Amino acid sequence: MLVAADKFKGSLTAVQVAERVTAGLRRVVPELPVEALPVADGGDGTVAAAVAAGFERREVRVAGPLGAEVPAAFALRGDTAVVEMAEASGLQRLPAGVFAPLTASTYGSGELLRAALDAGARTIVFGVGGSATTDGGAGMLSALGARFLTADGEPVTPGGGGLAELATADLSGLDPRLAAVELVLASDVDNPLTGPKGAPAVYGPQKGASPDDVVALDAALAHFAKVLEESAGPKAAEYAAAPGAGAAGGIGYGALLIGARFRPGIEVMLDVLGFAPALERADLVITGEGSLDEQTLHGKAPAGVAAAARAAGREVVAVCGRLALPPEVLGRAGIRRAYALTDVQPDVATCIAEAGPILERVAENIGRDFLT
Repeated sequence: MLVAADKFKGSLTAVQVAERVTAGLRRVVPELPVEALPVADGGDGTVAAAVAAGFERREVRVAGPLGAEVPAAFALRGDTAVVEMAEASGLQRLPAGVFAPLTASTYGSGELLRAALDAGARTIVFGVGGSATTDGGAGMLSALGARFLTADGEPVTPGGGGLAELATADLSGLDPRLAAVELVLASDVDNPLTGPKGAPAVYGPQKGASPDDVVALDAALAHFAKVLEESAGPKAAEYAAAPGAGAAGGIGYGALLIGARFRPGIEVMLDVLGFAPALERADLVITGEGSLDEQTLHGKAPAGVAAAARAAGREVVAVCGRLALPPEVLGRAGIRRAYALTDVQPDVATCIAEAGPILERVAENIGRDFLT
């Protein structure tokens, strides 16, 4: 039995999901061998999943999205690091109820990458998602040695809004170690930088951007890419249109500029976490996340787990807080059956508040249906 589930956002970490599912299963089959492999798709929770898989947790202090210092962690095993931009520049680093769509910066994410380089990383999996920022990765690049100046020769102000004043971009001071590192951009979205499917239009409102802010940010990021094209060549324009450039407020674009290779986050993480050998040892796989819905089918962790398990001929069931997919759609995704907390407790607020005990009861049902 392999439990390879993502977090239930706002209720349970991926590690806690695995613990609760295991407890419920063992109420039905007490000696059941269960292997837990918490997973993530590159967004928040990615470092925790790597640590659960045996990576060492390293903590440093970096600039948060508003500039104040925050603690942030990355994971390291050998010369491979897992860096999660949300640790430094995520929405959870903003004060409660505060958004800063025009001024939030990814500078701290660049400091995290630098810390991974300092630790000797030669391969860096850069998980992006859950960001508070829409600065195209300008802050991150600044932390790594790039310079972005106004017409007066002053540094542009932090955040996507300040990029409207950008006159010159100088990438010559970028950390030379970047050239010798394999940098993998791990994300569950493939949006371009700008336009109707770009970072400001699609994700800006989630970060507090008003309609006017979205227009301003889209124009600022388009200007950013144009100035970079003048200084770094035509590749800068190609990267702006590339899949993943719009990930996490456009930090994907900044990562592509420094040589990152884009891969779907869950595929990368399954490789890093050692999913294939764990799958060989399992006859049934349990995956899941807080909400199984249309978004799940587009690169989220449960879909990636199910696809890999199905390719290996393993049966998959899923657990979730809320289920919004019909059985036939689940079947096409490789999931035989899904079990929701709301099946056991119809009140959603109770499911969120008491997710752990309810998930154990759900896992008991799986045990009775599949193991007895």
